[in-house]
Amino acid sequence: MSDLKQKIAREFSTPCVVIDMDKVERNIQRVQKICEAAGVANRPHIKTHKSPVLAKLQIDGGAQGITCQKIGEAEIMSDAGIDNILISYNLLGEEKMGRLGRVLEKSDVTVAADNLTVIDGLPRAAEIAGRPLGVVIECDTGQKRAGVETAAEAIALAREVAKRPNLDFRGLMFYPPLDGWPATQAFFNEVRDALKSDGLADKIRIVSTGGTPNLVNIGKLNGLTEHRAGTSIFNDRMQIAAGSATLDDCALSVYATVVSRAGPERGILDSGSKTLTSDTGGLDGHGLILEHPQARIAKFAEEHGFLDLMGVNDKPKVGDVVRVVPNHVCVVVNMVDRLVMVRGDEILGELPVAARGRLT
Repeated sequence: MSDLKQKIAREFSTPCVVIDMDKVERNIQRVQKICEAAGVANRPHIKTHKSPVLAKLQIDGGAQGITCQKIGEAEIMSDAGIDNILISYNLLGEEKMGRLGRVLEKSDVTVAADNLTVIDGLPRAAEIAGRPLGVVIECDTGQKRAGVETAAEAIALAREVAKRPNLDFRGLMFYPPLDGWPATQAFFNEVRDALKSDGLADKIRIVSTGGTPNLVNIGKLNGLTEHRAGTSIFNDRMQIAAGSATLDDCALSVYATVVSRAGPERGILDSGSKTLTSDTGGLDGHGLILEHPQARIAKFAEEHGFLDLMGVNDKPKVGDVVRVVPNHVCVVVNMVDRLVMVRGDEILGELPVAARGRLT
């Protein structure tokens, strides 16, 4: 491993974001097996890796479509030939409808909506594409993010979608809290039963849940058709803390160099908030240093990671290259233009983060 670290530092310099393809492939297979065992489709969320190459690996592994958060991500994936895209986000405005229509011309697309303003704008995209646009109603069962909070609201919006030209009501989308699956079942049952009277219950083809921590729950919702997990392809300290992954499941690490040891109990990494990000995920410190797990990345400047080395017997030296497992891997990936792929001690090459920065 020390030879690999030196090769990475020589060829790419540090900080460098590196993915272990053996672990990536193992993580893809693990999620696919979980979904298949539960009898639901795997629709991975590409917001974590933002790469058509990795999305195709997931599809080749058995995934039935992908999830994107923004149109910009969907544009990249569609241009790469990927079909069956769910955009799990409210989309508003003429500019976005134009772009959505152009994606819909090439790929089957389903979008989420949780209000009438969004639904009113969606027919324009379908008109541009000349084909129906799928719509799922986003429902909140305790996460308190987006989504309607009552079954009555979901029922009303489903009926509104069914009235609109070229909109295809396809079902419901949830992101349940870990303890919110019984409430999600009750919510779904109420919506489905109410929609039987006007024939819309038969149109529910998608009942979608999300979240890597929720992989343990996907057999608990009767009627579930698919699950959206994103972080699971790489994993991170947050997933370890949630019990969703082990350290050995973490496929991405940031290779960083110790550039200063100005005090006996402190040091500086060349990786600050512009690399590891300021998102702590509610954890202590800003990442786990694999070579020095007792060390803390206590705080950041933009290009400085402040090391607290109190209680560390084998302290790093200036020039040492270390590997950091980030707290929240999704935002780390969005900070860089490329990932370096390795397998064992071999460098496979660079992987562009093709949908990086696609915030609209």
